[in-house]
Amino acid sequence: MMDTPARKAAYCGMLIALAMIFSYVESLIPLNFGVPGIKLGLANLVVLTGLYYLRPGEVFAVSICRILLTGFLFGSGMSIIYSLAGGILSFFVMLFLVKTDRFSPIGVSACGGVTHNVGQLLVAAAVLESPAVFYYLPALMVSGVVTGVLMGILAKHVMFIFHRKID
Repeated sequence: MMDTPARKAAYCGMLIALAMIFSYVESLIPLNFGVPGIKLGLANLVVLTGLYYLRPGEVFAVSICRILLTGFLFGSGMSIIYSLAGGILSFFVMLFLVKTDRFSPIGVSACGGVTHNVGQLLVAAAVLESPAVFYYLPALMVSGVVTGVLMGILAKHVMFIFHRKID
């Protein structure tokens, strides 16, 4: 069956809603490691699996819409800017890695987690006009790898289940 524009819009709408739910659930989980910005990245599960099944433009639109809608509903103007920087950078890095076909979803997700944190630090350094924020980089890199691996493992399981249902 051909994918009509209406069907694509419905898929993207469902993915945006799912990613927003994941973002909201994540906001309810108290994580405090003494370093600002450490999160699980549950919404990345939607983006990561989308990169394997959808066109890049569709996944990018889902990611941007999720960031904007979640930011307007639960965040602030600055949180939107930080999330956009991290989300856009990590999206393009993950897209590149998926296209090379040399990395598993776990590796792609780990790199996405790290680059998301790097994107946010770059914006923070520009906003604060200080490179001092990069002192957080080692802790954020470790957390990006750890949470990225966890989300990559979840994504592999989701993709396995999804594949079995299709076949």
